[in-house]
Amino acid sequence: MSTVLTQIQWSSHLHILSKTKTAEESLFYLLQAITQKLSVRELERQLNTATFERTMLSNQLISSTTSGLPKDLFRDPYMFEFLDLPDGHTEKDLEKAITLNLQRFILEVGKGFTYMGNQYRLQVGNKDYYTDLLFYHRDLQCLVLFELKIEDFEPEFLGKLNFYLEALDRDVKRPHEKPSIGVLLCKGKDEVVEYAL
Repeated sequence: MSTVLTQIQWSSHLHILSKTKTAEESLFYLLQAITQKLSVRELERQLNTATFERTMLSNQLISSTTSGLPKDLFRDPYMFEFLDLPDGHTEKDLEKAITLNLQRFILEVGKGFTYMGNQYRLQVGNKDYYTDLLFYHRDLQCLVLFELKIEDFEPEFLGKLNFYLEALDRDVKRPHEKPSIGVLLCKGKDEVVEYAL
């Protein structure tokens, strides 16, 4: 344990000790700081946006709907306060703000993501379709598609997402890569999500 404690700065320890309530939470942030090589500022942001709680809550949903993925890969909800979007923004505004703040977006969604593009063109038959944000995850070795919705979850969002994932797997994914993963970012969710999944 003493070798683990010396792997991060003293100021990081102070932030963790002053802002966590349980030993489990402290250990979570300590390991995050070490494995993701978080700066003091990045660690402070994770503490302020309750990354531990969001990761623990999302693990419950993810473990019931996926298999074979690392438990702390995705969070629910994500916090994008740094986008500073006005009320009444559109999905285009959201996408533009994310691409302008790409480094902060990747820090929020987690390490290992490589940006491949926004409005990524998929051709199916004679028609073009455009995805919102496409990434590659180095550790999972798969494409990760983020679909953006500025409204509450609707079941038809999953149909579109699954269509894009199938097109990615057939036409973009390389033979050595694993099947693509889709992440649907919505304004909100309720029990409809569980029925849709």
